[in-house]
Amino acid sequence: MDRKRVRFVVNPISGTRGKESIVRLIPEYMAAERFDWDIVYTKKRGHASELAKEAAAEGFDIVVAVGGDGTVNEVARSLVHTQSALAIIPCGSGNGLARHLLIPINPVKALKILVECNIEALDYGKINDQPFFCTCGIGFDAFISDKFAKAGKRGLMTYVDNALKEGFTYKPETYQISIDGEKQTHEAFLIACANASQYGNNVYIAPAASMNDGLMDVTIMEPFNFLEAAQVVVQLLNKTIDKNSHARTFQCSKLHIHRENPGVVHYDGDPMECGTDIDVEIVRQGIRIVVNNQPQKLTSPLFRAFVDIQDKMDWEMNMIREDFRQTNERIKRINSDLLKKLRNDEV
Repeated sequence: MDRKRVRFVVNPISGTRGKESIVRLIPEYMAAERFDWDIVYTKKRGHASELAKEAAAEGFDIVVAVGGDGTVNEVARSLVHTQSALAIIPCGSGNGLARHLLIPINPVKALKILVECNIEALDYGKINDQPFFCTCGIGFDAFISDKFAKAGKRGLMTYVDNALKEGFTYKPETYQISIDGEKQTHEAFLIACANASQYGNNVYIAPAASMNDGLMDVTIMEPFNFLEAAQVVVQLLNKTIDKNSHARTFQCSKLHIHRENPGVVHYDGDPMECGTDIDVEIVRQGIRIVVNNQPQKLTSPLFRAFVDIQDKMDWEMNMIREDFRQTNERIKRINSDLLKKLRNDEV
């Protein structure tokens, strides 16, 4: 294998866990005979994009996003149509792209995927020329993304709290959709355009979506009532939302959406104000990504979610043990220094 240049872009404050424990692992896995690597830290919103762009310009083979979904997406946006590949050490609450690509939530396992250097050219999407990698959307999911961004707190529970508070008061809108010149009109709760299968947190809005077919999977959720909401949630989690009687699904490479009033849309969970006309398209094989090529067991989505939780718990427990060990070592050194000082004082 050729020697690879790798840059780790670490967001020290994003996601749900500290990054220094992950940074300490890097030298153990990045063998000197195979890799030249360095680590850079983000300092502000948007800085990950700047650092990734610099890395691509400097000819790094792989740029590793160490952080939450925002960090991953910032890095990815700067790597489209370059020879630098994206890799992910997922540290967020959603981890949508990582989960779709079967990148383990446990950082040790994710590092093992990274060093295999299996790189594929995959698709990405654009909504009004803004790149996205998992999903973009209009309607309720965009509305909640905007609320989530303004909440001041991150994490799954903040998202769920906003969804529950707003879900039964949100008013569906009417949209005109154009696909290859054919026009359709839908009253919709949301319209999701998916390059990958899920929003994050193993919530599958487009269960069959693929990142290497040149197509987006579109899911239109028509209005449903209070009693049907629980079924919708279950089907989002068990990969059967496309079987819901209120779901309309199709594939296309380009899509135009017209609505009566301007408002918010989202791209990979980030809200963005847009006008009444929205264009979405898939760009074929526009980004190189380090993927997991290890054979996967056929498991149910709920079991997969359980494995993710177990991986995360194993990692957290290992870090607690490591912190405890380091604390003990520090205490031993302090005690040893005190004993030496006491002996010297006695002399």
